[in-house]
Amino acid sequence: MSNREGSLEAPTRHAIDWKSNDFYNQESLNTELERVFDICHGCRRCVSLCDAFPTLFDLVDESDTMEVDGVAKSDYGKVVEQCYLCDMCYMSKCPYVPPHQWNVDFPHLMLRAKALKFKQQGASFRDRTLTSTDKVAAMASIPLVDVTVNALNANAGFRKVFEKTMGVHRDAPVPKYYSNTLRKRVKPLAKQLQPAAVGETTGKLALYATCYGNYNTPTLGEDFYHVFQHNGIYIDIVPKEQCCGMPKLELGDLDTVEQLKNANIPVLAALVDQGYDLTAPIPSCVLMYKQELPLLFPDDPQVKKVQQAFYDPFEYLFLRHKGGALNTDFKQPLGDISYHVACHLRVQNIGLKARDILNLIPDTQVLPIERCSGHDGTYAVKVETHAKAVKIARPVVKKVDQQAATHFASDCPMAANHIANLSTTTDTPLHPITLLRKAYGV
Repeated sequence: MSNREGSLEAPTRHAIDWKSNDFYNQESLNTELERVFDICHGCRRCVSLCDAFPTLFDLVDESDTMEVDGVAKSDYGKVVEQCYLCDMCYMSKCPYVPPHQWNVDFPHLMLRAKALKFKQQGASFRDRTLTSTDKVAAMASIPLVDVTVNALNANAGFRKVFEKTMGVHRDAPVPKYYSNTLRKRVKPLAKQLQPAAVGETTGKLALYATCYGNYNTPTLGEDFYHVFQHNGIYIDIVPKEQCCGMPKLELGDLDTVEQLKNANIPVLAALVDQGYDLTAPIPSCVLMYKQELPLLFPDDPQVKKVQQAFYDPFEYLFLRHKGGALNTDFKQPLGDISYHVACHLRVQNIGLKARDILNLIPDTQVLPIERCSGHDGTYAVKVETHAKAVKIARPVVKKVDQQAATHFASDCPMAANHIANLSTTTDTPLHPITLLRKAYGV
């Protein structure tokens, strides 16, 4: 087969053989890292994405040979540390992804390197704590404890101490915690609507609250209930759940990802058997069930079942709209909306469905910004990477400030807070579902 410069076919993702012995073989990993790094060095198309690529290219350019063979294998980890598995290089930039013969999957190669490092070294107390979202949130949201935690996180003196002891940057916005969780708020809102199938949607929806949605943005659940019920969709909360596993995936702790999968998938699969479709308010959690778990567990029929029933919330509403079932009786225009499109939404390949729905509102214009915020859950709060996260976010912040729109929104609340914290024109980011509720006047 002759070499081809790039591929015209749609990218194909291969399952991750993470339980094989070769997956955790250091020599085999280094061989594959050198092969892929050499391809990346010759292309350099992804230099404008995360800091993994500038780190790699600097290592190459500063080496004696100015080629990948001049880079010490002990320095490969410096590249891996900067990858936060956003998948944008794979889905939007790299011309050598499968089915190309070079078979480059940079994010999953980085995942393999992270997994091997975790097997060999484990993780720091800080990193284990930051990625244990369920445990931290459950403790921080105890009544009165939540008030204390929020007050401390807003105190400059405490944040300096917290930075020195935990390595969480003093200037990084950290989420608030609420004892009145999403689960508690939505229980009184349930309406017994008769589900009506439209296209591939059943009209019967289960909301996977997510750690962040449940403990940190609880009012978002109310917005979901009001918007979906206003569209005649029966919505209920998933009866029990644990973290989707994305934070542990990014840490390389695949055994814990499997434990979380074993806790969540049976619950979600049972709901699918009862006729429910599934959704979640955070794109990373949706992506976990639509892509990452199916690639990690390709032979699990329950995982496949959940994957096929999982939708981004605006993807779901747009499918209903195509079938003529979206309520377009809007009561309030929204004006201009600066809309940051989260990376974990973009890589789902569903288009900008939030933009398309919000643009149906009279006297409303959505101004999308399709660049990374650099937040990635933990990357932007760590002392060693906060400055890089700020640098990555600057073009987005600049665009938001230039637009000076009536509203600023993002599907990812964490990215939205990171951007708003750096912006001079907005400090109240909103989820697009919140804006849709506002337009409906419900």
